[in-house]
Amino acid sequence: MNHLWTASDFSDAVEPISQPGEIGNVDGVSIDSRSIGKGDAFFAIKGDRFDGHAFAYSALEAGAAVVVLEEAQKSDFSNLSERVVFVDDVLKALERLGRAARKRTKGKIIAVTGSVGKTSTKDALRKALEPSGKVHAAVASFNNHWGVPLTLARMHADSDFGIFEVGMNHSGEIRTLIDMVRPDIAIVTTVVAAHIGNFNSIDEIAVAKAEIFEGVVSGGSALVNGDNEFGDYLAKQAASCGIENIHRFGSDAEFDAKLLKADLRADGSDLSISLFGEQYRVHLAAPGAHLAQNSLAVLAVVHLAGANVPAAIAVLASHGATKGRGERHELSIGKGTALLIDESYNANPSSVSAALETLGLGSGKGSGRRIAVLGDMLELGSDAAALHMSLKEMLVDAGLDKVYLCGPMMHHLWECLPKDMQAGYGERSQDLIAPLKEDLQEGDMVMVKGSLGSRMGVIVASLLESYKN
Repeated sequence: MNHLWTASDFSDAVEPISQPGEIGNVDGVSIDSRSIGKGDAFFAIKGDRFDGHAFAYSALEAGAAVVVLEEAQKSDFSNLSERVVFVDDVLKALERLGRAARKRTKGKIIAVTGSVGKTSTKDALRKALEPSGKVHAAVASFNNHWGVPLTLARMHADSDFGIFEVGMNHSGEIRTLIDMVRPDIAIVTTVVAAHIGNFNSIDEIAVAKAEIFEGVVSGGSALVNGDNEFGDYLAKQAASCGIENIHRFGSDAEFDAKLLKADLRADGSDLSISLFGEQYRVHLAAPGAHLAQNSLAVLAVVHLAGANVPAAIAVLASHGATKGRGERHELSIGKGTALLIDESYNANPSSVSAALETLGLGSGKGSGRRIAVLGDMLELGSDAAALHMSLKEMLVDAGLDKVYLCGPMMHHLWECLPKDMQAGYGERSQDLIAPLKEDLQEGDMVMVKGSLGSRMGVIVASLLESYKN
């Protein structure tokens, strides 16, 4: 059996201050004791709400090969004589293991950042590269200070491709993370007003996103959205980091990956694209102009990584949207069905606009209606009220029939929304569940979207529990 980490390699990587006895070979890495299986390593990280040290014994009882604890708490675990290492700082030890994983791999490493589209691009890349080799990528949106090193630490040495999502809420975060990832290819999907409450301007967001280029290895490539207003700036920043291979995707005839023609429908898209001089026809199972553009980035990466482009195109034809990011569900309503579009994972003005545009492409069955259920967009700073009110034009342009809103910021939109579109308002997401269920009819298309902190997922869960086929 090929272990993820041999006991000796694991110990060398985490650099223990002390190790009382033997540890086992490691087949998995976790920071959550509830997910520990036999042969896993448990890192007892101190979080905002929990200290992982409180769950060390639970991890050992579940069969952990080793628990990683802080030397400062060694006296609390004096009875442990094996399957434990004590380190200076558990998170730093996880980072060292991640760096060791990056150092030992010979595969192509890809890093993705952007104000929107990171996770959907990462997920599409995973599928697109699978026909060409062994792919490693996080199963969820693990893009922060613990998610990135954890994803690195879980990467097998023989991976042909590693895909890493890199996020940020503040300046300097990407710089720290990308120094661990050290990608061969770095992508910036787009730069828009997301998390702008932590910045003075969108220009500062662009500067922070450009930090991704600082980690690109020698001979590596940068890929930027040429249609975005910061495309030129990002390309210049990539060049200033010594990157010679700088490519753009978008609509301009001069771009390396360009969209020639697009037939956008509610059930998917058919595209004609040019990719480094070669023309292809691409069918996407997931709908939306934003996903059509992201597919250009995905296929450009497949090309730059030396993988099989036609095979990747074939995979994208059946790759749908993921949970919380446009996943579609058929609901049993009356004697027919309604369509639920789950966009509940996150929201900012750009992603809401894209979701509404996609909803506007569809039409309900028969007399079915198009209904938007929106929660607050968070971390927008002093412009939050104005940005929420700006959604009015998007809702009207999309030709929606009904709109449900919740949250204090969405109340600003509620007050200026046309009366004939107002379906219901609540202070919390739970307040919309009962009126929405009472109103729902067969043939309707319902899209639920909001920032994660708005808890729009509870609406999706309730609808699925009541009406899922």
